[in-house]
Amino acid sequence: MIKEVKVPMNRLKNKCDVNCFKFHSTADLKPLQGIIGQERASNALDFGLSVKKKGYNIFVSGQSGTGRNSYVKLITDDKASKKNIPDDWVYVYNFKNPHSPLALNLKPGQGKKLVKDMENSIKNLKKEIENAFTSKEYENMKNALIQRYQSASENMIKELNEVAEKYDFRFARTDKGLVSMPLKEGRHMNEEDYTKLSPEEFDELREKSSKLNLESVEVFNKLRELEENYREEIKKLDVETSISVVDFHIEKLKENFNYNDKSIEYFDMLKEDIIEHIDKFKKDKDSVSNNPFAMFQIKSSEAFFDRYNVNLFIDNSEKKCAPVIVESNPTYYNLVGSVEYKNEMGVMKTDFTQIKPGALHEANGGYLVLQAKDVLSNPFAWNALKRALVTDEINIEGLGKQLGYVVTTTLKPQPIPLDLKIILIGDPYIYYMLYTYDEQFKKLFKIMADFDIEMSRDEENILKMARFIATHCEKENIKHFHRDAVGRVIEYSSRLASNQMKLSSRFNQIVELLYEADSWAEVDGSNIIEVKHIEKAIEEKVFRNNKYEEKVLEMFEYGDYLLDVDGEKIGEINGLAVTGTGEYKFGKPSKITASTYRGKAGIINIEREAKTSGKIHDKGVMIISGYLGYKYAQEKPLALSASIVFEQLYSGVDGDSASSTELYAILSSISKVPIRQYIAVTGSVNQRGEIQPIGGVNEKIEGFFKVCKLKGLTGKQGVMIPHQNVKNLMLKDEVIEAVKKGEFHIYSVKTIDEGIEILTGVPAGEKDENGKYPKGTIHYIVTDILEKLAEKAEKEKSKDNKEEK
Repeated sequence: MIKEVKVPMNRLKNKCDVNCFKFHSTADLKPLQGIIGQERASNALDFGLSVKKKGYNIFVSGQSGTGRNSYVKLITDDKASKKNIPDDWVYVYNFKNPHSPLALNLKPGQGKKLVKDMENSIKNLKKEIENAFTSKEYENMKNALIQRYQSASENMIKELNEVAEKYDFRFARTDKGLVSMPLKEGRHMNEEDYTKLSPEEFDELREKSSKLNLESVEVFNKLRELEENYREEIKKLDVETSISVVDFHIEKLKENFNYNDKSIEYFDMLKEDIIEHIDKFKKDKDSVSNNPFAMFQIKSSEAFFDRYNVNLFIDNSEKKCAPVIVESNPTYYNLVGSVEYKNEMGVMKTDFTQIKPGALHEANGGYLVLQAKDVLSNPFAWNALKRALVTDEINIEGLGKQLGYVVTTTLKPQPIPLDLKIILIGDPYIYYMLYTYDEQFKKLFKIMADFDIEMSRDEENILKMARFIATHCEKENIKHFHRDAVGRVIEYSSRLASNQMKLSSRFNQIVELLYEADSWAEVDGSNIIEVKHIEKAIEEKVFRNNKYEEKVLEMFEYGDYLLDVDGEKIGEINGLAVTGTGEYKFGKPSKITASTYRGKAGIINIEREAKTSGKIHDKGVMIISGYLGYKYAQEKPLALSASIVFEQLYSGVDGDSASSTELYAILSSISKVPIRQYIAVTGSVNQRGEIQPIGGVNEKIEGFFKVCKLKGLTGKQGVMIPHQNVKNLMLKDEVIEAVKKGEFHIYSVKTIDEGIEILTGVPAGEKDENGKYPKGTIHYIVTDILEKLAEKAEKEKSKDNKEEK
């Protein structure tokens, strides 16, 4: 039996045959473009980036280090290189609604040109309009209007005075306009004359004034109408004087930036606004020089012309293709943009030139790559992203109103149409959480690209891995790898994957090994990286992280941890577990003991009672109860109590990988057949006694081997594992060498029956035609003891019933 279940030497590790390599070193290889062993994910990404329908954004799922980020950047750059450069975007003043700046799209590179051309046009307009209004022709025409107005107004004032003199009044021009003044002896009354008036005379004066006002209303109306006509004539003259200048410059802008109807509409509004505010373009030097508040007047005038600025919002003039933006800090404002404020004399002010773009604007027309965890951890960012994808437009809004704050009046810029692909990168947990709890997620991210943590170890992928190494040698300027070193990296990758037929897709760990091996080659003064440098890098990496393991081994050496690696004991067995800190994990043997006695409590899991076990471990213990019931309690009930515990384990235990180990200990305790302490056990079991695979098999074997080596190898020690885990063996050369010398042994079993025979040397036994187990077998002994316990229990129950009667 033992020979049959021993794992052969060639199954302990899948060594890489470097003789099949047709290169001497990675310098002979062509660098790899793309990614290795991720056909499913790469096909999904390629398809998702090709579909132009709404909602086909991509969620890239997978563990960190599988090449998700680098491949996403590679494929998006490739796709972007084949797309056209997106439009430039500018924000300009909205003359109809100043609180809602206009968003204009222009041909790539025209945004920067518009800023410069608009600045020059306004500058030239100021100069040319000023020249036009200081010309002799304009002055003559304006003077003619003024003389005509003055002549007509003088005639009307003369007419007013004719009426006024009938009431002893006369109209005079003052700073407040025409004012009627009473006369005395043909002259205007002064203050002294007013004081000498009797009440009767004052009342008479007031009555005359009232009659004068009534009679002069019609003339005053004509005078006002004359003044309004004069102003309209002046305005008309100003417009006619400036229209040719304004038309020239605006039409030139229209011609240069005739990209769409929206831009033409803006230039038409611009022309109307300039003509409407033509006075702002004229310089009144006298009013400025005589005004004590001239400085503020100048600033106010300059502020007025800010409306003619252009906010170059998105400038694609330097781009050669569509953009690929990787936003590392996707806050709300970093995604959708913001309206900033500036402090002017203690007052916070803003205008359309303070509108700043977000990542959605920068990536518009291309691709935006985000980390799902970062988006979800930033308040309001996820909802803002979904809102943009649902509405197909980017709205720049402040958070004040959403948070319920009272905010001052701000701008509401016109939204910009959205046309891009979002690539969200996260782990499987985030994907399934969003898919389950967010209804919009499944509508907006219809493509899931799932990156695997492993790939097949075939010739194609082995060669790709070698080319992957060559790529990093060229890219990172590190030394090239000898083909033997490449073979060692392949073996290391299979070890990471814990599978002889797989390679790990956690390329970050592979790359770390490459960099560290290069450093050790540098120390060694070698021009090429060899196997010894790979081994040195692995050893040093372990040494940096295995302090906890060394402390544990010291405790085994000094006897603080009780563990026998020789002899035989009843109800005691060595189980195997994996523990560790950070990225380093190692196997730690633990003594498991079982005590059985007569009773009805069934199996008592001491770990569970002490609340130091997890749900899966508790499940494993319940499966043991199922096995005992299936195997031994078909005809009579179990009259058995059993307690099992991991000795000297205080940090808690979980997982069912020790369930078969615990069952062996219980069978030994019931049958009183001792278990060989020099064989450690790992493996899960089902209710039918079939052994099931577990994880961390390499670490568990090596952990027990280290303890055995510490206490002294006897040639009998070994580990028993599930037969399914043989394909996961990628053991260290030290363990393989010990197996080769017969100092250590590895057994693979399929059932509890096979395992108990290896552990005890006693056959498990199979039922004969009468349904009985052969004498001397484990199952016969256990069945016999359990039947006797059941009979005693029945007798005691019958006796108790008689006494009660």
